[in-house]
Parts: sequence; C-alpha cells; structure tokens
Amino acid sequence: MAKMELQISSGQGPEECEMAVKLFADALVSEFKDTVIKTANPGIHKGCCKSVLLESEQDLSFLEGSVKWICKSPFRPNHKRKNWFIDVSPTRRHEAAEFDDTLIRFDTFRSGGKGGQKVNKTETGVRATYLPLGLSAVSTDGRSQCLNKKLALERLCAMIAEQKSADKRVVEHLNWLEHTRLERGNAVRVYEGLEFRRIE
Repeated sequence: MAKMELQISSGQGPEECEMAVKLFADALVSEFKDTVIKTANPGIHKGCCKSVLLESEQDLSFLEGSVKWICKSPFRPNHKRKNWFIDVSPTRRHEAAEFDDTLIRFDTFRSGGKGGQKVNKTETGVRATYLPLGLSAVSTDGRSQCLNKKLALERLCAMIAEQKSADKRVVEHLNWLEHTRLERGNAVRVYEGLEFRRIE
C-alpha cells in the first residue's frame, strides 16, 4: 500500500493556529502507528508550525476538513477569542511515471538536405513519438537516418523532462492553494486546552 501525505495548515491564521498545527500533528503521530512528520514549516514562536506534512502508512483522508481548538490564547492573555481553526487536507502527489523506451515509436520520412538541397531519395528524416504522452520530436539535421534517430531521441527526452517538471510545478501550486484555504465550522475533530484533549 502506498504511503499517503496529509497537510495540516494554519492557513493565514494567527500564532494560536500555528500552535494548534503542531499540537494536532503530534497528536496524530501518537494516535496512528507508522505516521511521521515529513516536513514542518516553522511558525512565529518556538514549538509552533505554519504547516506540517505528515506521511502515513494508513489512510487518514477521513480527517480532511477543519479542526477546532478551544483554548485561551497562550500568547495574548487579554484576547477574547478562544476558538482556533486549522485545515487538514490530503496532498496531491506528483508521481513521475517511469520512462519506458519500448513505448517510443520511430517514423522515417524523406527530408530535404541542408541549404535547400533536393529531397533525399532515402528516408533520412526521423520522428520520435513517446506514446504515453503524445510528445513528438523530429530531426532532419543529420545526413543519415541513424544520426537523425539519435538527435530526435535526444530532443524527445528533453521534451519529456520539461513536461514532467511542469507537471510537478502544477501539483505544488495546487497544494499551496490548499494550504491557504481554511474553512471554519463543521470541524471533523475538536480539542480543548493546552493539554490538547479531544472532546469531539
């Protein structure tokens, strides 16, 4: 079974929410075996986190939503607010598909020579297509089919690498948008006090 990742975030909440993030992460690590803190983005105060990424052998997607912490502010004694909310979201993972060179199709065609030379009688131009992604690269630069096959393959590999990099950036952006989203109310869990005791 593949490991899952769970992002706990204070959204754009104050330092009390950052404290709740760390308390909740620690609570989950204690509650669920084989769950660890993978990364932690430090908060304003020591022992607090703006966000934490958990990795677990278990499916913790049932925790998706908001978590409510009822506690008088440990940082602002005169603050009237006692309800603090944090966001819990499974993250999207960028799974880079393994490159399979057996899925490359090569097509040959007649191509004009350099400097406007006449079209070759032999098929020296090569088009390389990676079937899973539908990406194609062409080479007519070389004088032989063998050289053009090599050049087309090099260009195709560069295109695949660029596409995978772009896909990863999209996933990271989606996770960041999730990090900034925080819906208050309808909490999936409720905790109370500095001892972070679960009451719902």
